[in-house]
Amino acid sequence: MTERMAGGVRFLLGPGARVRVGRGSWLRAELGPVVIAAFAGAEIEIGEGTLLNACHLSAKKRLRVGAGSMVGPGSRVFDSDQHDFDAEHPERTEPVEIGEHVWIASDVTVLRGVRVGDHAVVGAKSLVTSEVAPHSLVYGQPARPRGPVGDRSGCR
Repeated sequence: MTERMAGGVRFLLGPGARVRVGRGSWLRAELGPVVIAAFAGAEIEIGEGTLLNACHLSAKKRLRVGAGSMVGPGSRVFDSDQHDFDAEHPERTEPVEIGEHVWIASDVTVLRGVRVGDHAVVGAKSLVTSEVAPHSLVYGQPARPRGPVGDRSGCR
């Protein structure tokens, strides 16, 4: 399901890129556009029943958002540094994996190579630079563990 507004959902696809959106997912755009950018040969997979709310997903290799997860307004998920820093520090790309029933709150940035475990919650305005354990609450810049989270299977 998507909002019916011009430019509300944008797919930017390079040659050979693949994007799969699971059944029952909601690409919610009344707060801003949902942007899904898959560069040449990249793969983005969005699990069933996932909510993407005015966020940006960008993959140069592989990015996966698990079933029943939510990504909030203003949040960005990148599997790449996006650019070379200088001649000695080239762009790096590593897959990003967001587990099932995860809540990525608003204005969060998830960087390359991160895995967010099932049923985890990432608090607003966090910068996620390393792995998030399943069933954990993290927040901050950089995001750090703050406590446990129970089963989120029925949450929406």
